[in-house]
Amino acid sequence: MSQTVLLGDPAFFQIQTGLNPHTRDRWGRLKRVDPDRARLQWENLKAVLERHGVTVRTRPPFEDLPGLVFPANAGFRWGQRFYLSNLNPGRAGEREIYRRFIASLGLEVMDLPTTLPFEGEADFIPVGHPSGDPSKKVVLFTHGKVFSPYRRFRWIFGFRSDFRVSEELRRIVRPLEVMTLELRDPAHYHGDTALCPFGPNGELLLVYLNAFTPPAQTALRVRFGSRLVLLSEEDGRRFAANSFQVTIVYYGKKAQVLLMPDGLTQGLYQEIRARGVIPFPLEVSEFLEKGGGAVKCMLLDLGDL
Repeated sequence: MSQTVLLGDPAFFQIQTGLNPHTRDRWGRLKRVDPDRARLQWENLKAVLERHGVTVRTRPPFEDLPGLVFPANAGFRWGQRFYLSNLNPGRAGEREIYRRFIASLGLEVMDLPTTLPFEGEADFIPVGHPSGDPSKKVVLFTHGKVFSPYRRFRWIFGFRSDFRVSEELRRIVRPLEVMTLELRDPAHYHGDTALCPFGPNGELLLVYLNAFTPPAQTALRVRFGSRLVLLSEEDGRRFAANSFQVTIVYYGKKAQVLLMPDGLTQGLYQEIRARGVIPFPLEVSEFLEKGGGAVKCMLLDLGDL
C-alpha cells in the first residue's frame, strides 16, 4: 500500500498577512520570499518523498492564496472521510479549493458541526501504541488562545485551534481517546511544530516541551514516559518536530525514515538512530524562516488512497 501526501505548488508563495512571528522581521515588516530558492527546496522535498515510495499529489497554485503551500492545515482524514478545517480569516479562501480537490481523490469531504477555529492535522495528531494495535492509539489535540490578529499599533500572534472543538473531534474518532494539550508559545502556533510521532508503530514522540503549558508538559511526561524524545531549545526552535516519517522496504525489511528540517544537532540525529529510525535532513529554510513551516507543514498526510 502506498502512502499518499498532498503538496501545494509554491509558484505564488509569499507572505501576505504575517500571522505568526516567523513571517515578520524585528521591525514588524513582512519578510520577502525568494521564489527561486523556495522552488528549489520544494522540488527537492517532492523528489525525496517520491524516491521513498510516497505518492505525491500536487495542488495547483492560486495567486491570491499563497498559504496553499502549507496544506497540513486543510483538515484531517478519518477513515474514508476528510474533515475540513475552519481556517483563520487570512486563509479562509483555501477551504473550498481543498473541498473540490480532495473530493476528486475519492474521499467524502465533510464540514465540522462547529464554526470554531480549527486547523486540521496540524493540531490533531494521532500517536500509535507500541503493540501496533490501532484501537490503542491516542489522538493529541493541541490548542491555545485565538486572538484577533491586529491590535492598533502591534501584531498579536495567537494560536489556531479553539479548545471547544475537542468535543466534536471526540465524537468523530470515538472510541479512541483524545488528549488535549495547551500551547503557550506563539512561535509554535500549531501542535505539529512541537510534536512528531515516529517509530515502527508511530509510538515514539519528538516533543519540544517549552512550547506547552506546565500542565500539558506534565501530562505528556506521565502518558508517554520513555517514549518521549525531548528536544533541546536549539532543536525545538529549528522546528525539529515539524518532521514526517515514511516507511521504506530495504532488502525485504521495513525501515522508517524521518524527513526533518536540516540544521539540527548531531545529538538529536544520534538519538533518533538509537530508536531504530533513520533521520533524513532536508533544506526547507525558505519556508521555515519566512512562513513558519517546515517539512510537516508543507504536506497533508492522506494515508493509503
